Order: sequence, then C-alpha cells, then structure tokens
Amino acid sequence: MRRALRFRFFALQSAAFFLLPLLVYKLTFQEDPVIRMSRTLLTLLFFALAPPIVSYAQASPPSSDRPFAVEYYYKAKWGHADEFLKLFKKNHYPVLKKETEMGRIAKVWMDQPRYHTTEDGRWDFRVTIVFKNATVANEPFDEAALQKQMYPDQETFQREEQRRFEILDAHWDLPVKTMELESLSH
Repeated sequence: MRRALRFRFFALQSAAFFLLPLLVYKLTFQEDPVIRMSRTLLTLLFFALAPPIVSYAQASPPSSDRPFAVEYYYKAKWGHADEFLKLFKKNHYPVLKKETEMGRIAKVWMDQPRYHTTEDGRWDFRVTIVFKNATVANEPFDEAALQKQMYPDQETFQREEQRRFEILDAHWDLPVKTMELESLSH
C-alpha cells in the first residue's frame, strides 16, 4: 500500500513538473475555452486512472519467510542422457546436498518424464530446488568456494562440469510459485 501511495505521489509530482510549463504556455495564449477545458479534464482523468492501473499491474514480491522453488530443466543431446546424469550425480548433486546441510536449501529432487514428448517440448531431467526463502535464493553465494573445498582436483572437476554442459541441447531455469487452491476466491 505504501509503495502504491509513493508511486502515486511520484507520478503526480512528475506530471506537475512536466505539465506545469505546458499549462502556463497554453493559458498565456488565447485558446478556445471548450478545447482548453477538454484537455484539462483529459489530463486530470489520465493521472487519476494511471497510478492505480500501474500499481495493480506490479507483481508483489515473494514473501521472504516462505520457501522459494526453482525448477532447472536439462535437455541432453540424443544418446547422452545417461552420461549427463552420471556427471550430475558425481559433481553437482553433492554440492546441492552440502547446501542443504548448510540450511540454504530446504529440499532438492530430480524428475524425469515417464513418456516421450515432441522434440520442441522435450526435457530429460528437471531438478527442483526449494530454497529456504526468496532472499536466500537470490543473494550472492560463493558456490565456487564450496566446490573447491569439496573437489580438490579442480582440473578434473572443471573438465567434467564443462562436459556436463557440452552434452546439453538446452538448459533453462524457472522460478515457480505455489498456488494455494483452497484459499483462492475464484
């Protein structure tokens, strides 16, 4: 609510700053009173309706005390899904488990489609990571330091991680939010 009020104040202040010289100019020169009144009413109507529309359109940020889930999709090149899974379980999954032990991640799991789909919609693995909250998920975290601690042979680790991404056709991340169906009014 405060953000909406601040935005309305800012919008009105900005409008006054830019429109005041225009209004002074228009009032200085003679203009048909009906046209001048119409412009004034339209301007006022615009600034009365625009801030509520803009503030309504802004998405509310995720709550900082609720879990925050991100789905990571991996589409391996044909014939390389098993190799990807082996490298993921060897090098990346232990890092995620360590982050779970540290309390940064609440839960992590992997899904695989049971049946095939069309090639454009195909993905081979979906890793879902539920972070403690949105703040933890988005704040800087030195994962490289954790990897160096866990994998002293960095040359092998880096080579295998590079290979893990070389055998992918696509990879994308999708933050998701849980919809509470019981509390929805529609």
